[in-house]
Amino acid sequence: MKRKVFILHEIYGVNDFIKLQAETFSNVNTTVECISLYSERKIFPYEQEQDAYEYFINEVGFDAPLEKLTEKILEDRTHYDEIMLIGFSVGATLAWRLSILPLQGIVCVYGSRIRQYMDIIPSCPTLVILPSHEKNFNVHELKKTLDALPSVHTRQYPGQHGFMDFNNSNYCDESYSQAHAEISQFFEIKTCQGGQNNEPK
Repeated sequence: MKRKVFILHEIYGVNDFIKLQAETFSNVNTTVECISLYSERKIFPYEQEQDAYEYFINEVGFDAPLEKLTEKILEDRTHYDEIMLIGFSVGATLAWRLSILPLQGIVCVYGSRIRQYMDIIPSCPTLVILPSHEKNFNVHELKKTLDALPSVHTRQYPGQHGFMDFNNSNYCDESYSQAHAEISQFFEIKTCQGGQNNEPK
């Protein structure tokens, strides 16, 4: 079985944390590709969080990348047995919006803007990793709404937005370890299913 995993980054770009995730999930049967949403693979330092956010919203957004990402995913479906997505933060929201494609699984890590796209019903197994607290909305209400959707599994860990990123001030080692293990198990389950649930319902 040949698998392709696409990783969609946070507002900071394809930085060391994102690259490490690619290394972690890559193996003899799995090819991992980090997709940069920014021109010239731009990377923002963490101290420029507000600049990074404004750049993403003004220069990229949650609509413009969808067509190209869809084309890339569907093209690679002809070369791999399984296609999966992992998205972090804004990348998680984009992954959520792509969950209607014929994929084998999607992982969304603290995609806070998912709450704005609750009209989407994922057609593939979808794991949503949430922090225990978000500054701008009630994350527990979002979890309750997501738990009611078919094919969606949520997991919530102590910490704030960014708790999995070891360079982020909100990093939480214990929550990172637990969330990473959950994602790894999710991948193994999809492998064992051998591609079941890979078509839209």
